[in-house]
Amino acid sequence: MKPEETVDYNVKVCWHAISRMYNTEAAKNDITTSIGFVLLNINQETGTPATKIAPLLGLEARSLTRILKSMEEKGLIYKVSDDKDKRLVRIFLTEKGLEKKEVSRRTVLHFNRKVQETIPQEELNTFFRVSERIISMIENKEIF
Repeated sequence: MKPEETVDYNVKVCWHAISRMYNTEAAKNDITTSIGFVLLNINQETGTPATKIAPLLGLEARSLTRILKSMEEKGLIYKVSDDKDKRLVRIFLTEKGLEKKEVSRRTVLHFNRKVQETIPQEELNTFFRVSERIISMIENKEIF
């Protein structure tokens, strides 16, 4: 079997193409794709517990710690300890973080709009169903 005939190869190549495209756009705004995705998952009003962000993005806690440190250094976020539980830290966006979140939001919406304009909805629905089934097979340990 040729690599391009395998499911994993096509998923990986597609994601890397999307990631490169997002990183090119993100670099124009002095952020990365990872930072953009984190920004999109932080609640502007109530903040978001740091422990909730990594699972939303499929990241390891260690990776998120590095990203959050970078975001704090760039002035995109600030952390607030919970008054009742000092172990809980909420992440909030600064004004600059809100601006970059909006850039990230517009970028993701633009990409999705362009894909939806080009690929018929029926084909996208099939793609979504297939993706969900593969994820389910992996999570339910139906493969290994």
